[in-house]
Amino acid sequence: MDPAADVGVFGGSGFYSFLESADEVEIDTPFGAPSDPITLGTIAGKRVAFIPRHGRDHRHMPSAVPARANLWALRSLGVTTVIGPCAAGSLKSTVHPGDFVVLDQLVDRTWGRADTYYDAGDPHHVSFADPYCPVLGPLAIAAAKRLDITMHDRGTVVVVQGPRFSTRAESRWYRAQGWDVVNMTQYPESYLARELGLCYLGLALITDYDTGVDDDPTVTPVTMEQVFSFFDDNLHRLRQLLIDLVPTLPAEPACECAAASGPLDHYE
Repeated sequence: MDPAADVGVFGGSGFYSFLESADEVEIDTPFGAPSDPITLGTIAGKRVAFIPRHGRDHRHMPSAVPARANLWALRSLGVTTVIGPCAAGSLKSTVHPGDFVVLDQLVDRTWGRADTYYDAGDPHHVSFADPYCPVLGPLAIAAAKRLDITMHDRGTVVVVQGPRFSTRAESRWYRAQGWDVVNMTQYPESYLARELGLCYLGLALITDYDTGVDDDPTVTPVTMEQVFSFFDDNLHRLRQLLIDLVPTLPAEPACECAAASGPLDHYE
């Protein structure tokens, strides 16, 4: 199998079952190894590369995911479009567990994560005003409509450090800011994709209501077991969405994402 791909997806073991002619490749990068070996296969004729974001045994906690290695490895395979499905907690009563959200804005509340390729070489400052590719979002929304899946067409994600969940006070604050969902991995993953000039789609599957909704005492705070169980139970819906979406992805999106990439000679 030719070790090349057009589309990259950050997924888990549940994604592999629908790949045609799947094979594994190990890729080293200037930033070490990716989370796990990369699985290559096809969906409707498109070459797709899968990386389990946390590793197949979930050994990488959110702040320790080797995001620089993961994105670099996808780029080295020729990937130009990246889909980043993720579990997220809802901060709004109108966004329910089981819904999907196409992310369009991001608030970073993490710290200490390796979050740039431009820590050496010539200075290069990247615009991140609009964190997500404007072309990919509408395609995901159209796929959800075809499948009768509830998809919110926009949403701001606040990315927290983890591995702990929010306090009630933090969650109230996030809701007061008007943010929509909370997650632990969208940063720096989405930003590193932009630095490499890759188109990135942030696709959140809502698994819980964080610490509750509008301080409703009947809604209990989220637990790890709840998130993992709900995500697993809804994995088939995410697979359906990806199978429908991937064939519609353009080879060359009409966007400016690729223009963000600068000289990376210091690593190549």
